[in-house]
This record gives sequence, C-alpha cells and structure tokens, in this order.
Amino acid sequence: MQRTVAPSGVYYADDAPPPPEPPVRGRLWRVLGGVSIALSVVLVAGSLTAYGFWRRLDGQIDREHVDGRLGENRPPKLNGSLNILLMGSDSRAGENARYGVEAGRRSDTTILLHISPGGESAIGISFPRDSMVRMPPCKKKNGTVIPAQFGMINAAFSNGGPACTWRTIESLTRIHIDHYVEVDFAGFKRVVDALGGVEICVPRRIDDPKAELHLRAGRQVVHGDQALGYVRTRYVLGDGSDLDRIRRQQAFMASVVKKATGKGMLTDPGRTYGFLSAATKSIKVDDRLTLSVMQKLASGLRGMSAGKVRFVTVPVQAYPQDKNRVQFDQALAEPLFRAVREDNKVPDPAPTQAPAQNAVQPVPPAQVKVGVYNASAAPGLAQRTADQLGERGFHIVKVGTSRKRYARTMILYGAGAERQAARLAIAVPGHPPRAWRSAKPGYVYLVIGKDGAELRALKPVVPKLAGEIRADRDICART
Repeated sequence: MQRTVAPSGVYYADDAPPPPEPPVRGRLWRVLGGVSIALSVVLVAGSLTAYGFWRRLDGQIDREHVDGRLGENRPPKLNGSLNILLMGSDSRAGENARYGVEAGRRSDTTILLHISPGGESAIGISFPRDSMVRMPPCKKKNGTVIPAQFGMINAAFSNGGPACTWRTIESLTRIHIDHYVEVDFAGFKRVVDALGGVEICVPRRIDDPKAELHLRAGRQVVHGDQALGYVRTRYVLGDGSDLDRIRRQQAFMASVVKKATGKGMLTDPGRTYGFLSAATKSIKVDDRLTLSVMQKLASGLRGMSAGKVRFVTVPVQAYPQDKNRVQFDQALAEPLFRAVREDNKVPDPAPTQAPAQNAVQPVPPAQVKVGVYNASAAPGLAQRTADQLGERGFHIVKVGTSRKRYARTMILYGAGAERQAARLAIAVPGHPPRAWRSAKPGYVYLVIGKDGAELRALKPVVPKLAGEIRADRDICART
C-alpha cells in the first residue's frame, strides 16, 4: 500500500484520506475555551493580590533538579493522571536536631499519590520501609554512582536522596512519576499546627516518654509534637510492626485530608493562606513542580471531596530470610500497579433523556474501522491509543502522525459510518462525532489533539483492597 504525504503533514494510506483542517468556527471556539480556562485560574486567585500571595508561597519552596539522575529507561507516561512521590525524611539537620543524632537521612515514610485524570479521585499507596527490593544504580548529586543492590527499600533514600527513591519506585512499579515532595519532622509539625490540629482516636491511654507522647483514650485533637509522636511511635500502639504503624499513619493522613478539604478551611481565606504558607515552608520538591503546575493542580482538585481520597498499602508477604522483613506479594501488587499505570478513568456523563426512536444506535467495536492520527506534541500517543482500542475489539486500519498540531481531539466519519463513530465516541468520550465528506465511506478517524484521548474505564480504576482507608471515614471506626 503506497503512503502519501498530505499538505497538512499527515502521513496516510492512499485509500485513507487525512483529517481536515478544522473550520473557522471550531478554531474560534477552541481559542475561547482556552481563554475561559485561563480566566477561571485568575478567578480562583481572586485578584492580583492573590496572585502575589501565590508568588510569595512559591518563593518559600526548596527545589532540587533531579532530571539527569532518573535514568534513560523510565516508564512511559500513558495517560493524563498525576503521580507524586511523597517522602517523610528523618533527617536530624537544622530544626530536627532536637530529635537526636542520626547520621544521614532515611525515608521513614514513602507514599505514591496517584491522582486520576480530571482530578476525580486519588489514592495514596504506602511502601513499607522494611520491604526487601532490588534497587537500580543511583547517581548522587556529586555524580558518584551507587551500584545496583538488594536491600530495604528506604536504603534508596539514604544512598541518593529523593532521586534515588524516585528511580527505585519507578523500576519496581513501572509507573511514571511526575514529581516528588519531601517533608521532614519540623515541617510535619508546622503543617499540623496550621490546620489547627488533627483529630485522632486512641484505643487506650498512652504514655511513651521516648516518643514524647502522652495521650488519653478516645477521640481527641493533637498538635505539633504530639502529632509527630503519634505517627512515629511503634511499640506502645498496635503490634509494633511497620505495617501497623503505616495503618495508623494512613488514618492520620485521612484526617488531614478531611480537615483540609472541609468547609471551615476552604471558606476562610486567612486560614487557607496560613496552611499553604506553612506547607510551602516545610517541603522540598523537584524543580519541575513550578508555580504554574501547582496552580493547575489546585484548580483541578478543587472539587475533590474527602470521600474520593483513599489510602492503601502495597500487598506484602513474609521475607523468608528474615522474619522482621517483608517482600512484595507480586500476585496482588502487580494488578494494583497496572491499574494505576493504565488509569484512563474519566467522569461518567451526566444522565440524559432516553434516546429517541431514530437516535443513532452504536455497533459492536469489531465493526468499527478506525484510523488513529497523532496531532498532539506527545510522542507515541497515537500508537498507544490504537493499541488500547485494539485490545477493546476495535478494527485499527491505520496509525499516523501529523506535523500539524490541533488543540482539540476530533472523531470524524465517512458516509455510512455514523453508527461506527457513535461507538468510538462511547470508548473515547467528550468528542462528539462529525461527518467528513472527504473520508472514505465506512471509516472513522480519531485525530488526537493536545487535549488527549482518554478511554473510558471499563471498571473501577483501582479495585478496593483489604484494609484500605477512606479520608471521609469516622476516625474511631475500626478497619
């Protein structure tokens, strides 16, 4: 079959014409759409003064460049989700010196926060620090390379800081990580105090001088040192295991999310700014987590409620060589990692009236002949989308790339393919099909613009796991 280059730069087979130039009306709509999105960000900021607050917050953040230390064979970015690696450091430097003397620093807590496309839901995945794993080679800031090794997962942080942990988690899960955030002891306390304390529930009275922890039984609000002692203590609560401490930390984080997303916080600008100011003074992040990225993230998460945030732990099993260590239960862990990697969940459409008798009825995927064209700047997007559609039974007849970029994704169809286009629109929602008179009869074309082409999830993104904790739960409820 001969290949032809169209004036627009799209490569296509001679019997499969290229996608058309968008009409002027569509182009104008896209420009107005972009302006409205930008305007909504400005309205969220409230005023130029509010933007000044954002700038002031941004200046308080400590950033680190890690791109050159993450390796070349990183997992591909498969969708529009956001994955942020959260690490709690036990460094004793600076304000943390009062907690004793410890050489170096370790990641007491490692959590991968996955935010689904569109900000519809989020899940925090905890990695037990006692997990025995294979760590890839790691480059330190000074250029020294730490060879690959086998050991406890928190050794990665000791070896080369956040970049080393980032590289390790990506190698273990094959999940593409976008950013990292590191918080130390002093920063943790500042954030808790800025929230006005966090509610916990203790099964019995606790007196632990080593952790500086003295709590009465029952529901209560903790601040500063008490909060830090509560999440760190290992032996006076539970069975003394790291897994039990993780469950307690997850319950605490659930309370933090519940309070931070509560009406009292969100409707009080002073409290909101105080919380954000404390948070930005307390974290260290990668230099790609810029002010604009944070504003976009905040805007995207504005509608997320505590009930859509949950916490789980990577499934583990006993490590045979050491009863005090664990290893990933791959039979259970890999489905979790795969669900996060392939998360293409989008909001369900709003309910509509029952279709009229003459409404277009879609056909089975096998009857849909689809040409997929990449008109975005993301490399490989057409092939990945075509592969996903193929797995769902669609008949892929062509995969092409365009030198010309389009702002929005289009579903176009030729004569006699209206029902086929309707079926593709179910799989790739948000893009109403349009007839195209230059198309080959019976064919459908998916032209992927800069806004992407996210496939509707066939089932829940990450299935419920035993022991998971939702952020809207009653803090005293047993899990």
